[in-house]
Formats: sequence, structure tokens, C-alpha cells
Amino acid sequence: MCLLPGAGLVLGVLALVQIKRKGERGKGMAVAGIALSATGALLMTLALTTGGARDAWDGFRDAASGAGTTFSVKKGECFDAPNGSLEGYAYDVDVVPCEGRHDAEVFAEFRLPEGEYPGDDEVEDAAGDRCYDLSASYVMDTWAMPADVDVYYYTPTRQSWRYGDRQVACVFGNEDAEAGLTGSLRQDGTTLDADQFAFLQADALLNEAFEGLPDTDYVSDDLPAHKAWAPDVVDALEQQAAALRAHDWEPGAEKAVTAYAKALDRAREEWQGAADASDADEFSDHWDRAHRLTDGPKAVTAPRLWVWPPLRRSATRKARARATARVSPARRCDGVHSGEKVPA
Repeated sequence: MCLLPGAGLVLGVLALVQIKRKGERGKGMAVAGIALSATGALLMTLALTTGGARDAWDGFRDAASGAGTTFSVKKGECFDAPNGSLEGYAYDVDVVPCEGRHDAEVFAEFRLPEGEYPGDDEVEDAAGDRCYDLSASYVMDTWAMPADVDVYYYTPTRQSWRYGDRQVACVFGNEDAEAGLTGSLRQDGTTLDADQFAFLQADALLNEAFEGLPDTDYVSDDLPAHKAWAPDVVDALEQQAAALRAHDWEPGAEKAVTAYAKALDRAREEWQGAADASDADEFSDHWDRAHRLTDGPKAVTAPRLWVWPPLRRSATRKARARATARVSPARRCDGVHSGEKVPA
């Protein structure tokens, strides 16, 4: 749809205000809209006096359709933002080597569906949900994600949408803009060897199951929901152990992985006991024993020594660590059941 130059001028000014939101891009689009509208208005005046209105308008329309180019970054690239901050709008970035200090690293990109602009909130929600889902496939070892790294995303604005912009860029950035990032965070099939990739692929099955963790502070807050969720963990542990046994491991890793698969079998039995528990305390006891088998110090250290040293615990790992936290309030000071809530 073509806009009259005057309308484009107004919308361009409005866009400059609208795009100043976290992760939105398009100032270049807004500036282009203002410039083209001003130019179009002048051309319209000249055309009306020279009889070349159609030619002038066709030229303006072609220029407008080509003005929708916003910055483009690709998966795996690192860049610096012009103002050093990922909070706000951006219309251009400087791609830099990931080995050195940089503001962000692109871990995914995708296009939003065609159609009318769905609205600012809808675009932001769609981008946020998809980017968070895609982040785990780029950094497969969730232990290795630094605690101060968060997900950011650049989305089209209402103004850039008019020119065909549907691209969303998902990036990792430091919550402290001054600190930035150093080195690539990428740990996927392009950077891992066959054993590392297979181990983390299997581990992701359990992480995925824990995404369905009931949203309560304690098991006793909703025991039926926890019992309904426990079979998902049982299935995930069965699949994880089977995947580990199916891979042809290097001799140096085979012994540790075999022992870990056996621990997963025992953890699966504990989770089955949790699913059949008669009360919250019994459920928590099973969860605690399963946690020690899958995420306790011995379980974590042995198989991961040959992958790489664990760095920080991610949000998913925090969920898996809640076995000692989600006990009923009456047991908050009972032995290992400290009852302290692990931040999500």
C-alpha cells in the first residue's frame, strides 16, 4: 500500500518515538520515511506543475520500497551496538570478531508471518518466546551459560513492517552493558565433537521435561499437578538413558557414560515413586534422591570432565536443582530439605 508523502512524513515522526523500545530496530526506516516523504512532497509539487505526476510518483514509490533495508546480522556473528547498549532501537551495527570483546552474539534469526502488523505487544511476545526456545540449541551445555548473559531480540517496527521487514534477530548480551561479552558462546553441532554433541543432546531431553515443572513454590501447594508432571520426567529419563547407550563412545568416555546411564535408571525409579506418592513429603523424598543421582556432584563431574568444565547453572538447571527446595513448608529446616527457594 502506498502512502501519500504527507502521511508518510507524519508516520515517520511517530515511528521515531515508537521504536525506542528494547530490541526494536528501524530508526533507519523512520528517518528514510521522513526523508522520502519530504522529497515526495517536493516531487509532487514539481510534478503537478510539469505534468509528470505519474512518473514522479512511480519514482517515489520505487524509492520507498527500497528504503526498507535495516541492518542485517547472521547467526554466529558478533557485533557492537552503536551506543554500546542493546536496550533501545538500532538501525546499524558493527560486526566484529567473536574472539574479542563485543556487545552481542547472534544465535538465531527468523521471519514473522506475512499479513497485517499484529501490534507491538504481539510482535514482542512472538519474538521473545521463539528466541528463548531457540537459545538452547545454540548453547547446548546449559551449565556453560554465564549467569549475567540474557536473551535480547531485534524486531520489526510498525513502520518497517510497511516496507516488508519481518526479520527477528535473537542475540545474547551481557546484562551489564559495560562488561559486554568476550569469546563465542556457541556450543552446538558446529563446535562440538561427536561425543559432546551426543551427550548434550540426550541431556536436553531431561531439561525439556523440566520445562513443564508446575509453577508453585512447594510441592504441597499443588501435589496433583506435580504427580501428573512426574511421568514426563520418567519418560525423559528413559529416553535419555537409551540415547546414551545407543551412541558409540570413545574409550575414555564410555565407562563414565555407562555409569551415568545406570544412575539415570535409578533416578527414573525414584521419579516413578514420586508419581505414585501419597503425600508431598514422600514426593519430595523421591525427587531429592533422583536429583542426587542426575545432578549431584558425582553425577555432574564424571561425565562432564571430558566435555568441558561446568561454568554456571542456567535457568533450566536451576529448575532441576529445586529437588531440595520444593518440599512442604513444615519441613523447611529438616536436614537437607532447607526449603530455600532457588531463584528462577
